Amino acid sequence: MPVTRRWAYLDHAAVCPLPEPTRQTLIDWAVESSEHGDTVWPQWSEHLGEVRRTAARLIAANESEIALVANTTTGLNLIAEGYPWQEGENVVVLGNEFPSNQYPWLNLASRGVEARVVPTSGAVDPAALWDACDSNTRLLAISWVGFATGWRIDLEELIADAHARRIQVVLDAIQGWGVFPLDVRSTGVDFAVADGHKWLLGPEGAGLLYIREQHLERLRPLGVGWHSVKHRFDFSRIELEWADSASRFEGGSHNMPGFLALGTSLQLLERFGLGSRHSRIADRVLEISDQACERLRSVGAIVTSPRIGAHRSGIVSFQMPNRAPLEVRRHCLAAGVALSYRQGALRISPHAYNDESDLDQLISALRTA
Repeated sequence: MPVTRRWAYLDHAAVCPLPEPTRQTLIDWAVESSEHGDTVWPQWSEHLGEVRRTAARLIAANESEIALVANTTTGLNLIAEGYPWQEGENVVVLGNEFPSNQYPWLNLASRGVEARVVPTSGAVDPAALWDACDSNTRLLAISWVGFATGWRIDLEELIADAHARRIQVVLDAIQGWGVFPLDVRSTGVDFAVADGHKWLLGPEGAGLLYIREQHLERLRPLGVGWHSVKHRFDFSRIELEWADSASRFEGGSHNMPGFLALGTSLQLLERFGLGSRHSRIADRVLEISDQACERLRSVGAIVTSPRIGAHRSGIVSFQMPNRAPLEVRRHCLAAGVALSYRQGALRISPHAYNDESDLDQLISALRTA
């Protein structure tokens, strides 16, 4: 990770730095594009197939269930707008979700669909979610890991309870995918989406959308284009025959360099132990974030993220009493420590490559802030 030469980079819940192999993929693409134009496009397209296969393998999905999308917002809107809603139905969301997992659902009001927002400030209480549901609830849209609190939901239990109520689950996976194991078969999740620019260590503008095969026909394709049909390379044949896979939701041309780079990062994560059943990366992220909590408390910080067993994640929010958080953040940045400010608290989010020296640098900066 070249970023380690200059930074104690503890901000992966915001935007990640690129690994060296990923950077090289982008450089190689730029060289090929400038020197060969589209003569190498078939090879790039072939590599996109490998990106789908790797993504599918990492979550125990079928390749046909993976769509390449621009970002999490795009994926969530494809589900929100493509779902076969009937007037009077509703979707349930948490009140502390990132805006991209609230606005698409609130935007359904003009179609007679209610977004029921459940207040929460830290730990997620499933009982409060179920209290908000009724016989007209069709979807539960929820983040795997809260972007501000770091609370990680119990996927299998939550999804099983939702399905028992005949409710499908839309998972905003951006703060978990890349660290924690996700097996879409065992969890039964219906939809999952994540941009690649956080824990997946990819560039912005390249994300992944999982649609369970049985739901492909339920969603109305939006933003359709030449990628949406079976005969995508036959430009003279205009027949609206949807592709048999989730690629029907991809529309036009891809962010080719972005997805090629994301594919390199996915392979790197897989090589270092990210899998659908177990993740050595998760073990390390939890270890270093637990250490961070101890070190933060040692300098008087108040850890506001609920750190409870399997609900822990790589996100740790904290406050420094009697110190303005934005001033503390500016001081840390000047000291070579990257962290964020979210919902009134400072937030660190170390990845598996971070080590104790990064925490030393953080604590040193906080002592002098």
